[in-house]
Amino acid sequence: MTLKVRVIASNKTVWDSVADEVILPSTTGQLGILSGHAPLLSALDIGVMQVRPQSQKDWLPIALMGGFAEVDADEVTILVNGGEVGTNINKEEAEKAYKQAEDRLGKVSADDREEQFKATQALKRARAKFQAAGGMVQR
Repeated sequence: MTLKVRVIASNKTVWDSVADEVILPSTTGQLGILSGHAPLLSALDIGVMQVRPQSQKDWLPIALMGGFAEVDADEVTILVNGGEVGTNINKEEAEKAYKQAEDRLGKVSADDREEQFKATQALKRARAKFQAAGGMVQR
């Protein structure tokens, strides 16, 4: 049995196909979904979703920028603030953006909570894109 998986952002459909398995970056940790999964609604964190397309061995990484996932009757609908398939991300540009986001966070004053939050979110987004592109992150 398979899952019908749709990843939808406000401006585009990021991915729409069938898969054998999905691993989602939920706000409480990674969440694995197989066919026959119980109905579920979960908040998603910024991170990398892994999907194994139907009858394939290799996993496809998709960078997600937070959102929600609904599982019902072997259909997984993922509504996200943004998303990008890893094979469509330029790895060198993603690595540069990740390093810039790390530098930005490192320069933020400990007293400036708003800027710390913004820099942390920017780092999480950059990390997700870099990881989805195949980059290795050391944290």
